[in-house]
Amino acid sequence: MKYAALALIAACGLLLFARCGAGGPSAGSAAATAPSAGFNSTDVMFLQMMVPHQAQGVKLAALAREHPVRPEVRTLGAAIESTQRAEAGRIVGRLRGWERPLRAPADSHHAHGGVVPETTDAELAALARLPADRFEREFLNLLIAHQDDAVQLARMELGGGEDAWTRELAGKVERSRTAQIDRLLDLAGPAGPRVRSG
Repeated sequence: MKYAALALIAACGLLLFARCGAGGPSAGSAAATAPSAGFNSTDVMFLQMMVPHQAQGVKLAALAREHPVRPEVRTLGAAIESTQRAEAGRIVGRLRGWERPLRAPADSHHAHGGVVPETTDAELAALARLPADRFEREFLNLLIAHQDDAVQLARMELGGGEDAWTRELAGKVERSRTAQIDRLLDLAGPAGPRVRSG
């Protein structure tokens, strides 16, 4: 998938990502996490897969605080870290409201189009060990791939989910991560990132 690095669109997307509306999935209210009758296995799978995805995203974004990067990269990393922490809390609340486990069995992913690539602890550890002159570019590469994974998960939910709250969350994830990818591609410069495949 090819993303146009349009700064205006990215800026609008990041604003949406930061504010995320006053209601629905972005509001940390009891209504946002209360169970509803109309949800299906795709809704549950999406939220269960987002739990570890968000945890790894927080760890990845936090690395921008600990390494020498440009101020705009540090700012974007901080915004992603903060927002994904908040999203994760709402996701966990929703699953608990449905009395569903926070993680899905590994073999159940195949019923939903296979396992989406994930950012691993080994990748994070390798990134953290990089010298200063290589860190920022590899950080951008990995973050682009990570956010693209979220887009693919969101599209799975939008294609088959039933619960309105979860579908709304998926729509916001798709829009915000797509805008972030545009911005990250812009920050990566003309050489572009090496996005992981498959």
